[in-house]
Amino acid sequence: MSRITRRGALIAAIAAGLVLAAPAAAQAHVGVSPDAVEPGGSAVLTFAFTHGCEESPTTALRITVPEGLASVAPTSDSEWDIAVERADNGLVSAVTYTAVTPIPSGLQGAASMAVQLGEDAPESLAFPVEQQCEIGVNEWVEIAEEGADPHDLDSPAPVVTVAAAAAAAAESRTDAAHAEHSDAQEQTSEAAPAGIILGGAGLLAGVAALVVSVLAYRRSA
Repeated sequence: MSRITRRGALIAAIAAGLVLAAPAAAQAHVGVSPDAVEPGGSAVLTFAFTHGCEESPTTALRITVPEGLASVAPTSDSEWDIAVERADNGLVSAVTYTAVTPIPSGLQGAASMAVQLGEDAPESLAFPVEQQCEIGVNEWVEIAEEGADPHDLDSPAPVVTVAAAAAAAAESRTDAAHAEHSDAQEQTSEAAPAGIILGGAGLLAGVAALVVSVLAYRRSA
């Protein structure tokens, strides 16, 4: 292999490594699912991650609960010890999930809580997360400004959208499906009498042909 060929192969390998590393870096955050809830609705929110602090195993997640939730119930899980903090009004203000066994970087960890949205819930709910590790801490607390792309942030907080538009769209799709089903039923009902008439006409024609055949046979006999 010539020197130029070897140099080209080396450059290609480095470029490929950078391409593979970029998505991995972009995915290094704490995500939440589902990321949209209907106004006044409820959901079980799952906060998941697949990384530590650099390569250090994760020992705990402290999730700050935003205002606008009527109730919060952390999910009991054998993987976590759970501690709940409450505000002066008695509502849950933060939940700390401490891993029974530290979660190595590269394995998925997940903690969940059931939430009920209040009537005063804003259009989006941010859940800042402090990821504690055996060595180091990750603060997932950044919130994108209006019109900005949250994927451009270095340490984005998990965000749940209060999706009135999504709920309306789902209702519209349901109404459209019902209307289509009703149209199909009407078409079937309209087609039924025509089918009966045509079927009866065919039966009469068959009987008439049979009579003609019998008379013709008798005459020939």
